[in-house]
Amino acid sequence: MTVRVRFAPSPTGEPHIGNIRTVVFNWLFARKMGGQFIVRIEDTDRVRYQPDTIPVILDGLRWLGLDWDEGPGLEELQRSGVESAENYAVGGPYGPYIQSERQHLYRQTVEELLARGMAYRCNCSPERLERVRLVQRERKLPVMYDRHCRFRPPGEVSPDEPHVIRLKVPETGQTVVHDAIRGDVVFENSGIDDQVLLKSDGFPTYHLAVVVDDHYMEITHIARGEDWIPSTPKRILIYQALGWEVPTYCHVPLVSGPDGKKLSKRHGATSITEFRDQGYLPEALLNFLALLGWAPGEGDEQEIFSREELIERFDLFRITRAPASFSYDKLDWVNGVYIRDLSQGELLQRLLPVLQKAGLVPDPCPDEMRTKLGWLAPLVQERLKRLEDVVEMTDFMFQEIETPPAKKLVGKKMTPQDSLAALRRARSTLAGVEPFEPETIESPMRALAEELGLKAGQLFGIVRWAVTGRKVSPPLFGSLAVMGQDEALKRLDAAEPVLAASL
Repeated sequence: MTVRVRFAPSPTGEPHIGNIRTVVFNWLFARKMGGQFIVRIEDTDRVRYQPDTIPVILDGLRWLGLDWDEGPGLEELQRSGVESAENYAVGGPYGPYIQSERQHLYRQTVEELLARGMAYRCNCSPERLERVRLVQRERKLPVMYDRHCRFRPPGEVSPDEPHVIRLKVPETGQTVVHDAIRGDVVFENSGIDDQVLLKSDGFPTYHLAVVVDDHYMEITHIARGEDWIPSTPKRILIYQALGWEVPTYCHVPLVSGPDGKKLSKRHGATSITEFRDQGYLPEALLNFLALLGWAPGEGDEQEIFSREELIERFDLFRITRAPASFSYDKLDWVNGVYIRDLSQGELLQRLLPVLQKAGLVPDPCPDEMRTKLGWLAPLVQERLKRLEDVVEMTDFMFQEIETPPAKKLVGKKMTPQDSLAALRRARSTLAGVEPFEPETIESPMRALAEELGLKAGQLFGIVRWAVTGRKVSPPLFGSLAVMGQDEALKRLDAAEPVLAASL
């Protein structure tokens, strides 16, 4: 059997990162088993439909490295209003891959159920349904359809009047969900509603559409969040009514925040776009998400995996049943490991867009500036947890700073007079450095500290405060080189009168 799994987002907004974690599981399983990973757009919720979110969703998958074997084709995407549709079109033999393009299949399936006596037409008004629910609540009964139309004579509800189509759920017996992770979960049929299959506007409900699509696309495994378990018997009953084979269900644990509550924006970023914009590397986020609810093996403490290692070792059926906690601190650690593993050239390529977005570096970046940025990457590489951190670490190199007060410019265990003298000598020394690069700056500055009888940290601390405006910064010589000789001398000149005025 060829494994076929799918990601079926609804274009009503960006998917939650908890859902993306489940997508990662599906993708890894498909790649591990040599199967297919399919993207299907479920756009039957026409009220909340936002066509502009389709490319956002697909861009997020692509950024994370989750390629798909089948998905919407060019004409489908164009009809859905997707701009630059050619960038996302894949197609495949089981299309169309957008639900609104598959209406004929849903209607055909409903007609088949009606003909088999497994479904019926219902023209109950919203007002009547609300009255029924109100009585049920008052009597503390389960709130569900009272099956009023189910027992009306055939033909009493005309196909020409506004109505919905409902499934005839067995009134007795049980429906069993065979879950590959949790075992059998049993539901009493008496507690399952006669669910609507086709709405009065002709569009299918989610449960009908997903069953029809999964069947005709030959989906073999459905891995999704455990919060979907209560709705699974509704789908199984549709499969049984049609005589179709039921796919293998795998309900994975939900993702909670560090406080144990449902992961939400109060905890931090919750969409791929937010994580990308905050400077997380896609390979780090993929690694982190894969280990949320799954571990490579008992006693295995490895935490950093290449994409190839994840594919080789992933086992969908070893996913834990316990809730998975999303730790932003852990993600920062994983991201830092990946950042430190980048070559300096790769790191610069990833930092450049961040610096440009912050307005610190022009776009396009001049060659001279790019050379200076080449000195920047090794200065910050060991300290970065996220690419975004580079802005706060280095903004002083690219924009004007406020000259620090005199007390900050006094060296450790030094007098203001000695500090001023050291500042002036440092200014003179730096003015004579040519070329103004990290290696050529370091030697004369260390020699000056020795000549003045100072520890290197004393002299460098004075200069650091003067040119960066802060006590802690990336390595001084690289920072000086990136900001440039003229700017460094300008800041030293501005610090001299401030220090002199304190004498």
